Amino acid sequence: MQAIIDHLTETLLLVFIAITFLQSGLDKIVDWKGNLGWLKGHFAKSPFRNMVPQLLLIILLVETLAGLLSLAGIIELFLTGGTLLGFTGALLACLALLMLLLGQRIAKDYDGARTIVIYLMPVIFLLYLLQSQ
Repeated sequence: MQAIIDHLTETLLLVFIAITFLQSGLDKIVDWKGNLGWLKGHFAKSPFRNMVPQLLLIILLVETLAGLLSLAGIIELFLTGGTLLGFTGALLACLALLMLLLGQRIAKDYDGARTIVIYLMPVIFLLYLLQSQ
C-alpha cells in the first residue's frame, strides 16, 4: 500500500489508462459491426479505406493489452513497487494513441486528432515518471 501512496500520480494515471483502453477495447468487441461500419465511412476517402478491418483489429489488440498491462502495473506497484508492467502498458497506450492520431490526421478529422492529443499528454507524462524510476 505504501508503494501506491508513494507513487500516487503514477497509480492514478495507470487507472486512467486502464479505464480508457479497457472500455475502448470492450466497446470494439461488443459493437464490432457498428465500429467497423462507422470507420469504413470515416476512412472511405483515405489510403486506409481497404485496410479498416485489419487496422481496427490491431487497435483493439494494442488498446486492450495497454489497459491490461496498466491494470497489472497497478498490482505490480502495490505488491513489489516495480514499474515494468505499468511502463509497458503506458508505452502501448502511447503507441495506440499515436496510431489513432495518424488515422485522424489521414482522414482529415482535425477535431478528432485534437481530442486524441488530450489523451496523449497524460500518457506521455506517465512514461516520463515511470522512466525516471
